[in-house]
Amino acid sequence: MTERLCCKAIDEQAPALVELATKIWENPEMGWTETKAVEWTAAYLRGQGFDVEVGAYGMPTAIRAVWGKGSPVVGFAAEYDCLPGLSQKVCPTPDPVVEGGIGHGCGHNLLGVGCAAACVGLKAELEKSGAPGTVIFYGCPAEEQMIGKGLMAKAGAFKECDFTVAWHPGNTSYNTYGAHTSVEGAFFTFHGRTAHAAGNPHLGRSALDAVQLMNMGVEFLREHVTDDVRMHYMITKGGMAPNIVPDEAEVKYFVRALTREACVDAYKRVEQCAKGAATMTDTTYTVRRIGGLYPTLQNHVLMDAMQRAREIVPRCEYTPEELAFADKINSQMPGYEKGVTPPMSDDTRPVGTFNNFGSTDYGDVMYICPGVALREATQPTLAPGHHWAVTASVGSSIGMKGMIRIGKIMAIGTYEVMTHPEMLAAAKEEFQKATGGKPYVCPVTDDIPWPYK
Repeated sequence: MTERLCCKAIDEQAPALVELATKIWENPEMGWTETKAVEWTAAYLRGQGFDVEVGAYGMPTAIRAVWGKGSPVVGFAAEYDCLPGLSQKVCPTPDPVVEGGIGHGCGHNLLGVGCAAACVGLKAELEKSGAPGTVIFYGCPAEEQMIGKGLMAKAGAFKECDFTVAWHPGNTSYNTYGAHTSVEGAFFTFHGRTAHAAGNPHLGRSALDAVQLMNMGVEFLREHVTDDVRMHYMITKGGMAPNIVPDEAEVKYFVRALTREACVDAYKRVEQCAKGAATMTDTTYTVRRIGGLYPTLQNHVLMDAMQRAREIVPRCEYTPEELAFADKINSQMPGYEKGVTPPMSDDTRPVGTFNNFGSTDYGDVMYICPGVALREATQPTLAPGHHWAVTASVGSSIGMKGMIRIGKIMAIGTYEVMTHPEMLAAAKEEFQKATGGKPYVCPVTDDIPWPYK
């Protein structure tokens, strides 16, 4: 089978790929600061014959690496940023490398390198067959900060592609036609008047009261939104002391929904809660948008090609030590049943239709051209997202095996689409119907500050 060419190429590169993913795991970097990950990833791709631009689209930690020529053009959306507070050693119990430090609790050390693996495998296929096509690796900054791909898109990224492919580490290998949610985020800062809370409280105007009333309004609003809407908040400033009426208080909000329209509508109603709270407390308020992103839009044609690829690539083979490691992690999680809960859940199942109420800025890319996002098991069955157990797993051999496997799956599925024009045409037709022909409108507006310091 011609598909085996890409698997062979990825297997030959596996030691270098694992080394790269391990270096990124050992040197975690928060969004907008991923300089080491970018340097090492760019060097690897140059060594594989890609034309690499670091600082693409005016963003210091973005990469655009290209190989090939002509159509079709496929883009792989890679990430490499980490999370705060999730430092962890490769061990099955909580043990941070640095207490309170940063760590790869979402597996992005694997995500970007898995995309690089797919690019290398696909390049081998195209070279051997002589088929035309262009492969683009997009190194995307700060996925956890919500606006990385939106900023790239605003500067022109992704529109050169006929389709794009992405994946994410997880605790299953279960793909879905369903969506991740759209998001709108903002800080609401209320401004009042300080006073002694006991001596002359009548002279004060409490900004904290406004925050609390806004939050209460949102709690009542929950009854009057559709079931797919999620609204969550955190008070980031609440005053200096209990006997001082706070003249400034702040709350941070995320609003989510399964469609962009529902998300924007719910967010506007949250803004009305802020307006009402300010009126009731005789305060004023300002809004600082964090940004927004689109829901995901899984392309069924592309997903079906990836599912066929998944059925070709053998499942990972885990050692007894790896399975014991995974079981030990699972045993600390709710729902664990000794002897019943499988250590890993990487079996191939039919594509599902469930929705995921998390979010990703890859959703923006999926409204520019047809796209597909896969999931591969790189952590134990019960390991929750954004958790020390993920950090431990994605730095281990369990995570590396999943990364290599998904690289093969993406390469095989992508090659099938690129070499079957009727399949790509069907994917584009589906995309036009799904979007209604509406153009992508970037939600990262000009009022959002430039994130690089």
